[in-house]
Amino acid sequence: MKNNLKSVLILFLLVVQGCAMAAGERDSYMKLFTVQGKYENVRDDLELAITGKGIKINNIAHIGDMLERTGKDIGKSKQVFSHAEAFEFCNATISRATMEADPHNIVFCPYVVAVYSLPDDPNKTYIAYRRPQLVGSAASKQSLQKIENMLDEIIAEIMP
Repeated sequence: MKNNLKSVLILFLLVVQGCAMAAGERDSYMKLFTVQGKYENVRDDLELAITGKGIKINNIAHIGDMLERTGKDIGKSKQVFSHAEAFEFCNATISRATMEADPHNIVFCPYVVAVYSLPDDPNKTYIAYRRPQLVGSAASKQSLQKIENMLDEIIAEIMP
């Protein structure tokens, strides 16, 4: 009996450690925020936070709709998202500084912030973005950090 309990405890600790490692790994390449609230409200707040900084949204990718529409064509029926969109935009000042520091930093523009909700919890909305890798010269790294800071500021505006 003690051995079974010990085995279960060890297994539990390994699962918890695996989950923590997965979250830590995810934190290295993306930032994920959770907001209690209806998708439509959080989405509208995000759009206003972006445009309120004088930034024009270039495109809104309707990812949830695309997955729903194409799932039938490829034999998939699982609903991944209740709602899912991604806002694509650039900030002229930060983008210019980033590309002046290194023209190859063009790959970091446009910035993309996703907003989505999952079918099992309609009152929880997620906001996420890919973190820019801090690469190149000191000026390049500094300008790339400014992108992340700006994205954090936009999201902070809508967090309760």
